[in-house]
Amino acid sequence: MESTVKALLERIRYGDQQAVGALVDILYDELRLIAAGKLRTERNQHTLQTTALVHEVYLKMVGNPERQFADRGHFLAVAATVMRQVLVDYARARASQKRGGVDPVSDAAAAIELAGVGGQSHERVQLLDLERALNELAVEDPALAVLIEMRYFGGMTAEECAESLARSVHMVRHDFRLAQAWLRRRLATISSF
Repeated sequence: MESTVKALLERIRYGDQQAVGALVDILYDELRLIAAGKLRTERNQHTLQTTALVHEVYLKMVGNPERQFADRGHFLAVAATVMRQVLVDYARARASQKRGGVDPVSDAAAAIELAGVGGQSHERVQLLDLERALNELAVEDPALAVLIEMRYFGGMTAEECAESLARSVHMVRHDFRLAQAWLRRRLATISSF
């Protein structure tokens, strides 16, 4: 399978947009697992389904002919970014419906569960608060924001992130702990408003 992925990535580099669709088809099960994991951490009554989320990601990725992927890890990192965008857009739409009185949604409607340091504990945060904090982190340290995105939204392991970012696993784990601490502090101030 890895040789097929590499061949498709090469075709994408030469402008073959059909190769993007083929690549998504090959990695579809992996994208579904990532999407299911993200949706599982949200509220039980969530109306966005795993398949719909993966299809939204697919449409956004295929719809951009400028997109290039260096390797499988980079493809999954881009998919993580797109998945984040889809989930945030969905949360914003739900929040605007709530404000407009169209759909009464609980405060936990757009919450997501994040693994704590070392994966030992979990905490629920509002997706829009996380989006705001990640945007602020991206201004301060773009590399840390990308790493959080890859881990939280892409479900990538430290090893996959290290490969994609061409860094050591040790540095990725260190930076991930640093980014988590930064986010935890920022989220505490955002949620106190």
